[in-house]
Amino acid sequence: MNVSQTMETEEDLLTCLHIKFYHPQQNCKGLFGLLPFGTRSRHPADDPLRLGRDATACTFALNDMRVSRKQFVLFAYRTPQSLEMLFTIQNLSQKGRLSVNSSALGFLERMDLPDKALIRFGEYEMLIIRESGEAKGSFEVGFEVLAVPPSRETCMCVSSSTPVMDTGSYVSTSFPAEPTALGPLESDETLMCPS
Repeated sequence: MNVSQTMETEEDLLTCLHIKFYHPQQNCKGLFGLLPFGTRSRHPADDPLRLGRDATACTFALNDMRVSRKQFVLFAYRTPQSLEMLFTIQNLSQKGRLSVNSSALGFLERMDLPDKALIRFGEYEMLIIRESGEAKGSFEVGFEVLAVPPSRETCMCVSSSTPVMDTGSYVSTSFPAEPTALGPLESDETLMCPS
């Protein structure tokens, strides 16, 4: 048997970032029209992956004027102790904050992405799931649109000390939502209000 047929190839072992989007008005606007759905895109590991509204400055673009020209960037890296490709996210927006699992990032602040991360900016919610691979030179990115907000399905941002309102929806106190994103909320009579 030929050696090239028995060896595993780098293509079989690529790390993949599954990026799942949700926006409350995604059905009536073409917000995600510039993203390559239904296929995985291969990306060089040494090239930062940028997302924003500017299709010329960013690797992937959102068709939304409320999104910053460059919203955020993902950097791939490896540590000497591990073969796994890991990722860091950095907020590139000067006007808006970005949250990662309810930890807010200001302009140019960055943090390591866990294997499963809930990213929020504006009215957008993104669930980024890292599927491990061993390849060093590149990784793949796959996009999907979610029918419901990932924060509702995963409940990643709700801690045991955070009350959930009667409506069943969750409003984060560590990352304030835009006023248009909030609907009417009912409060529980047993909650104490600070005086």
